[in-house]
Amino acid sequence: MAEAQGRHRASRRVLLASLWLTLLILVVKVWIGWATQSLSLLAEALQTLINGFSLLLSAIALTSRYPASREAGGHGKVEAVLALLMAAFMGFACLSVLVLAVQQLGAIAQDSANLLPVRMSAPLLQLLGVVMATNVCLACFQRYEAGILENTALRFSASYLFQDTWLMLPVLVALVGAGHGYLWLDPLLAIVMVILAVCHCWRIFNWQLPSLMKQMAIAPEALAQTIHQVEGITHCYGIQSRGVVGRQVFVEMRLILHPECMSVARTIAERVERAIRDRYGPAKVVIYIDSDRPKSD
Repeated sequence: MAEAQGRHRASRRVLLASLWLTLLILVVKVWIGWATQSLSLLAEALQTLINGFSLLLSAIALTSRYPASREAGGHGKVEAVLALLMAAFMGFACLSVLVLAVQQLGAIAQDSANLLPVRMSAPLLQLLGVVMATNVCLACFQRYEAGILENTALRFSASYLFQDTWLMLPVLVALVGAGHGYLWLDPLLAIVMVILAVCHCWRIFNWQLPSLMKQMAIAPEALAQTIHQVEGITHCYGIQSRGVVGRQVFVEMRLILHPECMSVARTIAERVERAIRDRYGPAKVVIYIDSDRPKSD
């Protein structure tokens, strides 16, 4: 139990640190995009916003403020409201960028005086290079910590950060091209980035969906039957589950072991987790081991 709580605390700290750095990167991207009038960079910043939102949900899920009412890896009403607000903001932001990009392409085609050209400078390009390097370092750090802490949220965020870094390369090309007279590159790439942002936002919601589900995923009686197939367990109680069976299930329970089996408690916990995964598919299981006591307790 102490080991699991230690991993939770460490995971929460890493997630919060990653969230802080992600928000800093987001602010820098938005500032440069606004200063240079680059629609493609503003659209690409939506990728960073999406990743920051996913980190926020994962960090809240690991918070210790709701120890009695929050199941393992689960979300509450606050996170559900945040998800709706995020979806609304993404819809507004994507639509706004699309409208501006279409207007820019029309102004370029007509050689209109209303055209707002991209104003890129060498220092800003260097700053974007620093942002990309920071992205890579943060992704490597998250992947390393994900392996140590066995945290799927960090592993997911790391893969997304690597993808975000690759998407910055065509943005840099568009900015340099716009500075050399290829003005259509920036609004055209902005449209592509908006489409990718919508796809990635759906991917984030799809990944977080199981932990946003509030209803019981598996009946406690069915889980208890599966758990008692593992030798050494005298009683299991406090069984809670949520998520979507077959995609991701979050299970929390307390076990009472036979006194002679306390020395192999870790092995028994691993067997219980394996039995649940074999029967119900992907699952994140949190197990607390208690000392032997009567079932009436």
